[in-house]
Amino acid sequence: MNKRKTIYVGGVPIGGGNPIIIQSMTNTFTYDVEKTVEQIKKLEEAGCEIVRVAVPDMESAKAIGKIKKRISIPLIADIHFDHKLALASIDEGVDGLRLNPGNIKKREFVEEVVRKAKERKIPIRIGVNAGSIDRNKYKFATAEAIVDSALSHIKILEDMDFYDIKVSLKSYDIKTTVESYRLFAQKRDYPLHVGITEAGDLFKGTIRSSVGIGILLFEGLGDTIRVSLTGDPVEEVKVAKEILSSLELRRFGIDIVSCPTCGRTEVDLEKLLEEVKEKTKDIKANIRISVMGCIVNGPGEAKDADLGIAGGKGEGIIFEKGEIVGKYREEELVDRFVEKIKEFVEKEEE
Repeated sequence: MNKRKTIYVGGVPIGGGNPIIIQSMTNTFTYDVEKTVEQIKKLEEAGCEIVRVAVPDMESAKAIGKIKKRISIPLIADIHFDHKLALASIDEGVDGLRLNPGNIKKREFVEEVVRKAKERKIPIRIGVNAGSIDRNKYKFATAEAIVDSALSHIKILEDMDFYDIKVSLKSYDIKTTVESYRLFAQKRDYPLHVGITEAGDLFKGTIRSSVGIGILLFEGLGDTIRVSLTGDPVEEVKVAKEILSSLELRRFGIDIVSCPTCGRTEVDLEKLLEEVKEKTKDIKANIRISVMGCIVNGPGEAKDADLGIAGGKGEGIIFEKGEIVGKYREEELVDRFVEKIKEFVEKEEE
């Protein structure tokens, strides 16, 4: 049970048992409003629900307002080193800030940001990682060191009666990340933003993120997630959705199950699967379908699917809830399957 408090980023509730929110970050130059908005629109279309932009200079901070007018999801400014960039972002109407108080030189600067955020009801994410720890106090980036660093930064905000806080404790090391979140959750009830930082390219990063984020979400430790991948941030959103769907924490339309193929397979299953994916991509329904390579993996192993097909030699079957409802030639199998899916969805909606 999620017992963490609820905060709001824009109009999006985070924590308190609300749905886990998918977040990503642009990799455009934020001052380039056209390219940044273009990328955010693609992220929105993919299912991103909160987006973060880098604000390394005043030109980027001044672009916040222009960007916000043209997008539909809350916008967070990522701030490092210069507190004036945070102040300018707030003036531009940003929905949230990501701060690492450890790299802002003076406490009074942090307090100035917090004071203004409090006036405007702007939440702050305290984002710490292995590089944020006090090296004079800790030799290694252990979970204890990361959490201690987070708590010392959070105390600055709490001393000013500011509690509109979200926290992240990311590391490249999965074990350290998991231990950090577990430990922090014992000490504070702020919403948690989770992820594995600098996870890598699409292949490696997807695996590392799925393992690390999966463990945390399975244990109930996570309210927003970002899958950090080198490359197109749209891929981050796709992976995040699959993680949430795999854990059955959220559903994002049709869930397709397919078998790994084996020596029994007498159909081009990869081609069959791609055809099904393409022809069902616009069907908005939270159902599970299966695409299988033979009768063994058809209504047998995939009986939990709402609907499915199993290929054979020149023909295939369609089954519903484990019961065979039709046999068709291979060339018409997918079209018949799509018809059955639409009929099933209409019946479910009645």
